[in-house]
Amino acid sequence: MTAPGSAPGSAAVRLGRPVPEEAEAIAALNNRFAPDGLTLPRTAAWVEQHLADYRVARDADGTIVGCVCVDEYTPALAELVSLAVHPDAQGRGLGKQLIQAAIALARQRGYATLFAVSFSDELFLSQGFRATSVDHFPEKVARYAAISRSEVKLGRKFCFAVEVGPASPTGTVPASVRAG
Repeated sequence: MTAPGSAPGSAAVRLGRPVPEEAEAIAALNNRFAPDGLTLPRTAAWVEQHLADYRVARDADGTIVGCVCVDEYTPALAELVSLAVHPDAQGRGLGKQLIQAAIALARQRGYATLFAVSFSDELFLSQGFRATSVDHFPEKVARYAAISRSEVKLGRKFCFAVEVGPASPTGTVPASVRAG
């Protein structure tokens, strides 16, 4: 297996659930993008505490080349966080696959809405999300106001949501989270 943070091998990629021994590798992949403000920093301890909320992409050697996490706010609301794809594995549709894995997990858990704060507008829009504002999610604003005011500010412009609950098999966005 390749060391965390090193270049992944090129071959077929499998999506799945991570194991505790992979928490360091997941945190390292996520944190590659934190200095540029593309992800929030995560510790291996945070990842391990949320391991059941993660889905990962592994290359043929078992190296983690992508990750995503579904972070619960309420029984009806979750945020897609820590979406990261190793630079050498980008351009192969892994981001889309990981977003779909997060949507499936959110749907399985019965959340009504899944939202994300991201600069990747086209990626999220192509996966059924609609542009909205973080102001529609006071739970997010309350949690991050003390941690990262810039995250809240960015979320006012770069927030996307999709309804994933059982009442919405088509993935439509409820009127309460539409832009405007």
